[in-house]
Parts: sequence; structure tokens; C-alpha cells
Amino acid sequence: MVVGVCTIDLHLPGIGSLKGKRQILLSLKERIKNTYNVSIAEVDANDLWQRAVLGVACVANDGRHVSRVLDSVLNTVRANPSVELIQHHTEIL
Repeated sequence: MVVGVCTIDLHLPGIGSLKGKRQILLSLKERIKNTYNVSIAEVDANDLWQRAVLGVACVANDGRHVSRVLDSVLNTVRANPSVELIQHHTEIL
């Protein structure tokens, strides 16, 4: 069993409330969860309007598959015009 964990640090420009932040994150998280069958949650910066930290986890039998899935998740985040990717960290266990 191979577990991949990715922490994604995001900036949400132009957001003026926690409600606006949660709307964007809910949409992004649902799209990623449904497309890639991964677990995803907001794990830090919960009370900051323009910042979010997402944690993504993927479990599979093959490390290459886990790596490809997490790379695809990052590409989806990069393609979203509502958020800016600040940094990310991926660990394969």
C-alpha cells in the first residue's frame, strides 16, 4: 500500500469574507474529490479570508499512480482562476 499526501498553500485574491472563501473552496474541493477520488480538506488558515491550506491524500498499490494523481490535482488547482498556488509539498509514504 502506498499513501501520498500533498499540502497545498493557496492565496485567494479579491475575497472579502469567510463566506466567499468557503464558496470557492467548496467548489474546488468537490471538483477534485469527484474527479480524482482523493480525500481533501482545509487543514490550516481557516480564519483567514485570502489564504487556505488544503490537504490531499491518495492511497493506491502503485507509487507512480499516486504521484500522477497528486500531480493532476495540482494541475487542476493551478488552472483555477479563483486561486493562486503559493507552494505545495508532496510526500509519498
